[in-house]
Amino acid sequence: MILAIDTSSAIAVALVSASGDVLARRSEFNPRGHAELLSGLVEEVLTEAGVARGDVARIVVGTGPAPFTGLRVGLMTARMLGHVWGVPVEGVCSLDAIGAESSGEVTVVADARRKEVYWATYRDGVRVAGPEVSFPGDVPVLGSVVGRGALLYPEAFPGAVEGDPDPALLVGAADRAREAGSDMSTEPLYLRRPDIHGVPSA
Repeated sequence: MILAIDTSSAIAVALVSASGDVLARRSEFNPRGHAELLSGLVEEVLTEAGVARGDVARIVVGTGPAPFTGLRVGLMTARMLGHVWGVPVEGVCSLDAIGAESSGEVTVVADARRKEVYWATYRDGVRVAGPEVSFPGDVPVLGSVVGRGALLYPEAFPGAVEGDPDPALLVGAADRAREAGSDMSTEPLYLRRPDIHGVPSA
């Protein structure tokens, strides 16, 4: 069993079997509720799936990019659970949970606040640029645009559709990254200096 966590946008948790089946998932969009809600969502997916903590073989966590506070909660929770349960923790760019599952060309856009966005572009599921942080008008859009952040700037991203990283899709992205020999670090992708310091390293 694989536990997947992403807090780069919504607070989202999924439990995925080794064969890729999603056994349970929970998601709630609450920009200020990460610390209060995440642990409860983890317990809920384990309970719904009838899975004991000892049955979880690894944890996959989204590393952003995202604002500091929410992202920190997800990463610290994943690291803590990995340490307590004695299982590996793999980090994956959160935007890959949208772009890596898309066909054709797509630009994934997330809210970076301060009138900026995080973005990455993909072609047939492969990231070809990013992640980076830019002003909306400076994003080199490729193909269709997906992501909650894009909806905040319709003049820059006309026709964009909503989308949050699905933690279940992080598992497939992690599998592909591992096969490619990519770094699976749980270091956060802030892309700019955070306002608050002190998150422990992986």
